[in-house]
Amino acid sequence: MSDKTNDILFAEERRAEIVRLVNERKKVLVPDLIEFFKVSPATIRGDLRDLEADGLIKRTHGGAIPSDSAKVGFEPDTAAKHVAHLAEKRLIAHKAADMVEDGDIIIIDTGTTTLEMARLLKDKTNVTAIVNDMEIALCLEAFAGVNVVVIGGTLRKKFHCTVGPFAAKLLSELNVDKAFLGTNAFSVQKGCTTPDINQAEIKKIMVRVASRVIVLCDGSKIGKNSFVQFVGPDEIDAFVTDDRADRTLLAEMAELGLEVVVAGK
Repeated sequence: MSDKTNDILFAEERRAEIVRLVNERKKVLVPDLIEFFKVSPATIRGDLRDLEADGLIKRTHGGAIPSDSAKVGFEPDTAAKHVAHLAEKRLIAHKAADMVEDGDIIIIDTGTTTLEMARLLKDKTNVTAIVNDMEIALCLEAFAGVNVVVIGGTLRKKFHCTVGPFAAKLLSELNVDKAFLGTNAFSVQKGCTTPDINQAEIKKIMVRVASRVIVLCDGSKIGKNSFVQFVGPDEIDAFVTDDRADRTLLAEMAELGLEVVVAGK
């Protein structure tokens, strides 16, 4: 990896940590951030300026505080996600499950919507599912027609999924028919985004090795941005959402050439 790539990666990690600190402490000061990260005042001010532009923090005199949109820089754990928009997620899951054909080799990304989808695969035949989510793996284990490949790696606590170089290496050596991806946010400008850098890297590889990329996203997440992009709008083959999604935004997505599938219709 080049020095320039290392610098870019460190900058992303530093900014993610700044957002975490701001939301955890409710207020941070520039001198404290300079001392914490061992970087120059100009670097920290540049970070704060960019993070405010992305809606992740609000700058104040001498520091930063959370903003209403800073929530997109954080991710509720799996237990919290299970209860949010559950009806819509189940409708989306049904549409996505219908896209799985007997004999497919698929990736099922971690997430509560993808878990609902996995529960609907019990009658499929000769399907191979590559997963990095422990709960999804346990669900699929009971289905006679689904062969399960679990991606090893570092377990992301409270999210029961694997990330890191071991997971990335195994995924990068695969070729699959379809990848079913969850997302924390989607916008026409940025595509799919997530708060966690390590999670984003795994999702990027899932996109790269799949012949067809299918995103599962409830309407509450459309028109929003999180911290790290993992797939651009032009790389998505199908986008499955619910009928509460904003019609104007759906029309913009269709104009980009996305196949938009609306569950509930």
